[in-house]
Amino acid sequence: MQYPPSLDRAGLIEFACRRYFGAVDAKDLAATLACFHDEAIFTVQTSFTRHAGKAAIERMFVDFFGAYTMIVHRDFVCTVDAAHGRIAASFEAVLTAEDGAVTRLNNSNFWKLRDGRFQEVHVYMSGANVLV
Repeated sequence: MQYPPSLDRAGLIEFACRRYFGAVDAKDLAATLACFHDEAIFTVQTSFTRHAGKAAIERMFVDFFGAYTMIVHRDFVCTVDAAHGRIAASFEAVLTAEDGAVTRLNNSNFWKLRDGRFQEVHVYMSGANVLV
């Protein structure tokens, strides 16, 4: 389904790469969840994983935040379709576990926004799925 756009190009980049990933990297659960509609869908395409609804997305992030002492997303390259409220980004995710082990992933996310929040998130992950 297509939704009327509510953010311009700069607003989409700010929302996805700074607000959303800023909240994720800070492990701020409330701010992360505020980026999603209640009935949002979050899929990891490369592992056929689907989280439907905010409760399922919340559980996924609780587990993800608990698994790593440090989470960093960086080096974003964005493609924006402001006319349709969509943004895609490729980036590096650097995840540090409590034992010091570092996982580096080169991912791409595709987002569809509705009323300034994520309605759909589609993730392509270069390694094992860390969002189970």
